[in-house]
Parts: sequence; structure tokens; C-alpha cells
Amino acid sequence: MTILKHLDQNSPAVQYLIQKDKHLAKVIQMVGPINYQLQTDAYAFLVSQIIEQMLSKKVAKVLTARLTNECTGKICPTTIQYLSDEQLLSIGISHSKVHYIQNLTEAILTNKINFSDYLQMSDTQVIDSLTTVKGIGIWSAKMFLIFSLNRPDILPFEDVAFLQSYSWVYKTHNFKKTAVEKKCYKWHPYASIASRYMYQAKNLGLTKNTFHLYKK
Repeated sequence: MTILKHLDQNSPAVQYLIQKDKHLAKVIQMVGPINYQLQTDAYAFLVSQIIEQMLSKKVAKVLTARLTNECTGKICPTTIQYLSDEQLLSIGISHSKVHYIQNLTEAILTNKINFSDYLQMSDTQVIDSLTTVKGIGIWSAKMFLIFSLNRPDILPFEDVAFLQSYSWVYKTHNFKKTAVEKKCYKWHPYASIASRYMYQAKNLGLTKNTFHLYKK
């Protein structure tokens, strides 16, 4: 199932953020409308996040495509469970990530994790549940909350791409959790929405040029 979403300056959440943070308001103006698709295949998305750990998106995309091909077009637990370590390693996935993917697969097949339960759970409960699986950390759990569940108030201060845009906008290299949370507190309760604009600014190449708050 494909779920498409749209954000622009008429969206209530975006209007709220514009009023709360003049720096973010400038980013929103520069980025323009955002159309995005939710990652509704939770298992496949988390597998891709495991693969992406400590890798560039470009390399991770290649490896995920190879795994998709190995799974005859769809990454799913019932297919992954029959792939040997050698098959997964031959794709280019590291030993540790092979085990992480197997851990997630087992958690799904044994019903330790049931994605439908997450729809009624709080953000913290989802993170606590996912991180019981070795290989899924807080970063992966937050990516899941933002890009799969579309939770509105997640601040991904662990994410390098987010921090690159954050540094560009606020002209700081202080990435301590407390510092980022303090600076972005005004985004509450729409931190995920603000983060999407940060990601899109980087995707569009805007962060390659100096950020000017008042320059047109």
C-alpha cells in the first residue's frame, strides 16, 4: 500500500513551525512544498536501515537492491529466513549486519515484534520494543517512527544527515544531545516535520552554500 503525504506553507504544522523558528521558516521557504511516501513495509524498511548503518545512502541502496533481487523482488521474513549466511555475505552485507537481519527476522517470525501493535503504542514504547532486537538501535527506531509510522514529534539528533543541515542553519558544531534538544525545543510537537525540511534541504543541495537568514 502506498501512502502519499504533502507539506507546504498552508499545512497547520508548517505554519506553527514558521511562527516558532525564524531560521526554520527560512529553510521552509527555500525548500518549498514536500511530497513524500510513507515506508509502509515495516520489515523491509528496517532491514534497509540495518544495511545503511555506517554506510552512505548510495552504497546502502545498491546492497538493498541486491538483497531485493535475492529475495525475488520483495524483502520479507519468510524469504530471508531461507537465505544462508553465505548468500547474504555474497551480496556485500557484513557479518554483523547479517546477524542483525537474522535477529529481526526471528523476532518477526516468533511474534516477539508485531508491527500492528505499534500503531497504538507511544513513541517511547516503540523505541523500547524495537531496540530489544540486537542490531536495531535508537537511530534505526527513530527513522522507523518518522518515515514509516509518520510520528510528528521525533528529533533525530543521532542522524548525521540531520546534523549536517542543523549545523548549516544554526552555524554550530555543538552536536551534544542537550544542545540540539535546547535549540530545537521550539519545534515541539512537530519535530519530525521540521526534520523533514532539514533532510530535504540537504537532498536539494542547499547546504552546499552558506545559510543567510535575511538574504533573498
